[in-house]
Formats: sequence, structure tokens, C-alpha cells
Amino acid sequence: MLYWLTALSDGGDFFNLFRYITFRAGGAFLTALVFGFIFGLPLINVLRRTQGKGQPIRSDGPEGHFVKAGTPTMGGLLIVGALLTSTLLWARLDNPFIWMVLFVTMSFALIGFADDYAKVRKQTSAGVSGKLRLAIGLLVAGLAGYWAAQYHPPELASQLALPIFKDTLINLGILFVPFSIIVIVGAANAVNLTDGLDGLAIMPVMIAAGTFGVISYAVGRTDFTEYLDVHYVPDTGELLIFAAGLIGGGLGFLWYNAPPAAVFMGDTGSLALGGALGAIAVATKHEIVLAIVGGLFVVEALSVIIQVLYFKRTGKRVFLMAPIHHHYEKKGWAEPQIVIRFWIISLILAMIGLATLKVR
Repeated sequence: MLYWLTALSDGGDFFNLFRYITFRAGGAFLTALVFGFIFGLPLINVLRRTQGKGQPIRSDGPEGHFVKAGTPTMGGLLIVGALLTSTLLWARLDNPFIWMVLFVTMSFALIGFADDYAKVRKQTSAGVSGKLRLAIGLLVAGLAGYWAAQYHPPELASQLALPIFKDTLINLGILFVPFSIIVIVGAANAVNLTDGLDGLAIMPVMIAAGTFGVISYAVGRTDFTEYLDVHYVPDTGELLIFAAGLIGGGLGFLWYNAPPAAVFMGDTGSLALGGALGAIAVATKHEIVLAIVGGLFVVEALSVIIQVLYFKRTGKRVFLMAPIHHHYEKKGWAEPQIVIRFWIISLILAMIGLATLKVR
């Protein structure tokens, strides 16, 4: 919205700064961060009063989690609120990819909110029907995939770009939308599975958002794409502002989620943030790079899939408990030890993902 202040500029004054994506990204980051600091504690107090016993703790979970009983959930409202406010304030609102990513983020936030609300109200770990959540998520992701394809350049529409191989495109045709669904819904649920320890999910999400902010900015500029030999996708540079708002909102939330957490993100936050990462990957044509950058989320999701399939087939377990961060808890690792080591892994994977921009 503030971009329109450039209409007051004569080309050499303060208002001209609003033309620059990097300046507005900085503004979005600070806006989201301040939003989190201002509204964090009041929101937590409201959630405590309204939720009573807080998020139900699974009876079959690690023993150390029972001390967290009474901690409120739906803290994702703080992140989503900061992200929405900063994006609407600093991004160009005539950009189709901004609205596509916001649509996915807010839709998955609503799905997660409904699930969190049902869990708190019923005081059970079973919320909204999994089939219903999946069905709505598939619909949202399908609309987003179709939306993105309409604004991709004709030579890239329905194409799958491969990292490292600069001239290789795989024409998915009508399968592009189903592929987009897999990316967005898969990312949303993978982040949701990762969100099991205080601070475990939010930092890798911020690292991935920062990485895709850089990717968005790079593929949205012709000079960068020519130098890096990556495909040019017009208008995606504006997604750097969204990513900056996500990082700012994430830091504001982490202030209260650092062990011991004053509030849990809940499905409200994890589904929204995972869906957002998937949507950015689809918009920038870097879906496969998301699997690298978000490799931690992939491993968390795979650990659950492997555990379920192997148990159904043999009656035995591969991991002491899934997702895999609970496996390490059962092995005796302290929660901060798991969290910080997983953060380090996420940062390494992000660097590898960024390297694919130049390794062509």
C-alpha cells in the first residue's frame, strides 16, 4: 500500500525509496517484528483466559511434554497477523503473486484455526476430521496452482524447472496443477509435523523464508537471471516483502516460544507457514529447491510415513517414536539439544539450496 507514495516523488526525494523492493522488505520486516512485540503478550493473555487448560497433551507422547500442560495454543495468530499487516502495508497490491501467496497462507491458517479450536474445546488431540482438512487444503492448493500458471510466462507455464540443469524443463501439462497441490499441501503438513518442540519449526521456517526471499528477488530481475542462468519469472521479486514479513513475525513469535514456550504455534501457524513456503516455491518455479531448503521438513514427514507403513506391514517400529524429533527425545537428547541441532541442519540445507542458483 505504501508503494503508492511513489506517486508523490519527483525521482530524487524520500518518497522515491518506496520504489525499491529492498527498502520495502526492510519496512515489512520491522513492521512485523514490532507487531509481534506489541501484540504478543496481550494475545497470549487472551488465549490463556479463553482456552483454560490450553492445548491437550498427547498421553502417548514423550514424558517430558506433560510439564507443558496448560500452555495455550493458536500462537500462529500472532505470526499470521504480523505477516498480513506487513505485507498489505509494504507490498504492491497489484501484484498477482502476492495475492496468491496470501490466499494460500490465510486459507491454511483458517483450516489450522478450526482444528486448534476443536482440540481446545473438546480437550482432545483429535480436532477437525483429517479428511475434511485434507479436502479443503487440496482445493486451496489447486486454485493456487492454477492461479500461478496464469501469470507465469507462456514458455514456463506448466513447466517444471530443474535445479543445476539451466536449460532443462519438464512439461507437466495438465499435471502442473496436481503437482502444485502436492508441493503446497505437502509443505503445509510437513511443517505441521515438525512443530512438536518449542521453537523447532519456526526457525527452520524463517531460514527457508529468507532463502526463498532471495530466490524470489533473483528470479524477478532480468539482470540477476541472466547472470545466474535461471529462468525469469516477472513480478516474483515482490515476494521478498512477504518473506521479510514472515521472518519479522516469526522472530516476534519466537520471543515467546523460546523454551519454555509461553504459547504454542498450533496448526494455525504451522499449516499457514508451510503452505506459504509451498506457494512461494510454485510461484518462483523452484519447487524442487524447496525439497532441499526444507529438507528437515521432508525428513520429518518421511519419518512418519515410514513408521506407519512399516508398522502396518510388520507390527514393528523403525523409530522409537515419530516424527523423528520424538525419536531423539526417546533416546535421551534434551529438547534444546534437538532444536538447535535441527536449526543448524536447516541452515546448511538453505546454503545448499541457494548454491543451486549458480551451480548451472
